[in-house]
Amino acid sequence: MAAKIRKGDKVIVLSGRDKGRIGEVFEVRPDANKALVRGVNMIKRHQKQTQAQEGGIIQKESPIHLSNIAIVGKDGKPTRVGFKIQADGKKVRIAKSSGAEIDG
Repeated sequence: MAAKIRKGDKVIVLSGRDKGRIGEVFEVRPDANKALVRGVNMIKRHQKQTQAQEGGIIQKESPIHLSNIAIVGKDGKPTRVGFKIQADGKKVRIAKSSGAEIDG
């Protein structure tokens, strides 16, 4: 099945403590149906010191379920994603709200 949300997409959070925040997807985990969005769902973790990294409390993104995020359309509002097969046989993603093709 084709992915509706991919790396590099601009998404908005639909529910949870970060509802309404917008960020860019930098990692998708399809086996767990989760994605990491830059600057969203931040958590604090204690990290042990290593030769490469300093120890202490660090902040990092936590995975968020794909059902809780939606792609941001041209108008800045969330939109659902559909698929369309072009004349040349290529499958592309389209925004359900406007029918516009999603780049990628």
